[in-house]
Amino acid sequence: MATVDRREFLKSLGLVGAGTVLTSGDAEASATATADNLTWDKAPCRYCGTGCGVEVGVADGKVQAVRGDEKSPVNRGLLCVKGYHLPGMLYGTDRLLYPLKRKADGSGFERISWDEALDLVASKYQEALDEHGPEAVGIYGSGQWTVFDGYAALKWIKGGMRSNNIDPNARLCMASAVMGFVTQFQSDEPMGCYDDFEAGDDFILWGNNMAEMHPVLFSRMLEAKRQRPTVRIIDLAVRRTPTSEYADLYVEFKPGTDLALANGILHLLVKNNKVRRSFIEENVVFRRGIEDVETIGYGCFGDQSERYTFKDAAKESSFEEFAKFLEAYTPAKVSEITGVPESQIKALAEIYGDSGRGTVSLWCMGVNQHTRGTWMNNLLNNLHLVTGKISRPGANPFSLTGQPSACGTAREVGTLSNRLPADMVVMKEEHRAKTEKIWGLPEGTIPPKPGYHAVDMFRAFTRGDLKALWVQVTNPWVTMPNLQRFQRKPGDGRFLVVSDIYPTPTTDVADLILPSAAWVEREGVFGNTERRTQQWNKMVEPPGEAREDAWQIMEVAKRMGMGKLFPWPENDWHEAMYEEYRSFTVGVGKDVASYAQLKQVPGLRWPVVDGRETRYRYAAGEDPYVTKPSGVHFYKAKGYGEKAAVWLRPYHPPAEVPDDEYPLWLTTGRVLEHWHTGSMTRRVKQLHQAVPEAYVEINRADATKLGVQRGERVRVVSRRGSVELPVRIDDRGRPPQGMVFVPFFDENRLVNVLTLDALDNISKEPDYKKCAVRVERLEASP
Repeated sequence: MATVDRREFLKSLGLVGAGTVLTSGDAEASATATADNLTWDKAPCRYCGTGCGVEVGVADGKVQAVRGDEKSPVNRGLLCVKGYHLPGMLYGTDRLLYPLKRKADGSGFERISWDEALDLVASKYQEALDEHGPEAVGIYGSGQWTVFDGYAALKWIKGGMRSNNIDPNARLCMASAVMGFVTQFQSDEPMGCYDDFEAGDDFILWGNNMAEMHPVLFSRMLEAKRQRPTVRIIDLAVRRTPTSEYADLYVEFKPGTDLALANGILHLLVKNNKVRRSFIEENVVFRRGIEDVETIGYGCFGDQSERYTFKDAAKESSFEEFAKFLEAYTPAKVSEITGVPESQIKALAEIYGDSGRGTVSLWCMGVNQHTRGTWMNNLLNNLHLVTGKISRPGANPFSLTGQPSACGTAREVGTLSNRLPADMVVMKEEHRAKTEKIWGLPEGTIPPKPGYHAVDMFRAFTRGDLKALWVQVTNPWVTMPNLQRFQRKPGDGRFLVVSDIYPTPTTDVADLILPSAAWVEREGVFGNTERRTQQWNKMVEPPGEAREDAWQIMEVAKRMGMGKLFPWPENDWHEAMYEEYRSFTVGVGKDVASYAQLKQVPGLRWPVVDGRETRYRYAAGEDPYVTKPSGVHFYKAKGYGEKAAVWLRPYHPPAEVPDDEYPLWLTTGRVLEHWHTGSMTRRVKQLHQAVPEAYVEINRADATKLGVQRGERVRVVSRRGSVELPVRIDDRGRPPQGMVFVPFFDENRLVNVLTLDALDNISKEPDYKKCAVRVERLEASP
């Protein structure tokens, strides 16, 4: 293990303290702009789900500077390299400024007015409704939607058009975490918070490269270790990353075998009597679902390749059946499946089973983007439930988030095909009735059948069942798995409108492009990973005629005769809309803070009752909904007698594995300098120069066998497509022999033409982390 030096870590990853940073990127700071003559206001960062607080400095009508907000409990003045360069993402030279309609001959776009554009959207949606019904319309949003955007979209499509065809790109990243929490606690989102980074003793990272993906939080972990050298960091991964260099223990497992590893740890906990039987008897029930791999499938073969609707069925189980189920997962058997030495499996069980130390499990896409991602979430929660290490400072399962409001908007507002606000779902009559009452709608307006989840939505659009689709704040023609199958040509009889701030491959295939306001060009609310709701004010005008996404939706709704859904003054609606949304959350354990309160502080963690935030859900003395004098109370889990459910979940192999024709594993992910598809960060000069193009990481032994060196270009080929990339060997990421890694930020080198559209059986989240490829050496040009 490398010696922990937080200062060197911060320097290596571009983390910056609370000093003022003048605008970088394509926007140049005003010659007269200094830290002293700027007007400052607070906002959350625009990028990941950490929710760092930022102070934004404005002069001459532009964002001229940013600095970390020292008042923010999240980052305490610290920013990562992307946050350091935040202003640059606003001022790329190719910002979309005006509505653009595709020309009749399909040759390009022409500028039109907002009235023409909004009338066109309204007419196309009305036409689809009239001719084909509510299942023919849809909207695809984002974990980057503000609460306002998501709430407007939800109300318009479910309350106005009576369709449940709304889903966010969060389906691609956090849906398995959602269903993990829902299936076990019957309420979404973590019970812990960022205070765990100071309180915990052991941090176990499951497929989670925090040093690059959540560097501010990782720095808090390192600072805890500096202050308390007994703190341990354990990195469980399929390839070495910068996170591995700071780990006390690095555990490498074969792709897709984490289910077996988690069950192996549970086996030892039960066998060695390291479980808390008294806690289990008081707080836990046991459940078992459908386990046959042939019945479940993978969502991408045969009939499932068009629509995947598998539904699990629960039955009661017991601790005794749980113990018997785990007998098959002996250290020897698990080592054979995973490649993890028996000694490391036993060491992990000792860590989880040590009642004298707090354990925090952390995960993100490595667990969630998985054909059995919900099951894997269940097993990680199981580890904490059977040991009683839950809802306590420094002892929690903690799912991290990749987008700034995947929690606050997608999960809390409920912008998924089956959901409504505050943990409610369309399948339950009482939930639909409550929503219809708040929205002032006739009984029976909201349909009970869930709409298309994200992948099935684009499958339906491709085959023509979905006639009108609106994409906002996301870039699916880069991010969808098995991307080749979703290509389209204008004039195919379907209508696609895209709202964004820059041209992307998704705007390239649109019929209508609408320019959006970004970040502090509009008023907003985000909700971060630790349940912290954060508000910011509009600070600068958007360029050209760009408008915020919620306004676009409301204007279309009005043109369709649905204006009663949005009964607020045209230029003063944000607080009223938010307070209507908030009414769903109050009194049910999801209480978000009032708008007036949020305007004064750098965010509050729900449930917020009597103005007081909650650090630890379900914990006596912390959560106002818990009336017990001590311990925990899983009060949201009414269906389990207000107890949490431990699920028995077996190991299943991945949907696709290497063979003679495709002998290598491919895994995908992000890099420190870029965020998602790079549509913002690639327009910041410093970030683009640092990592200008995607690449393929290859193990040195595989590179030698192929006869390629660093910088040479190769072709990576799967059963679905191919992409040419430069080679990196022994770089910041180091895959084992038999594996390659490719980041997905580069729209010119689309790794998702390679990936398989296999889906989680419960969450319907795609598995981007494992498929089979080969690498071909390119012959040098003559």
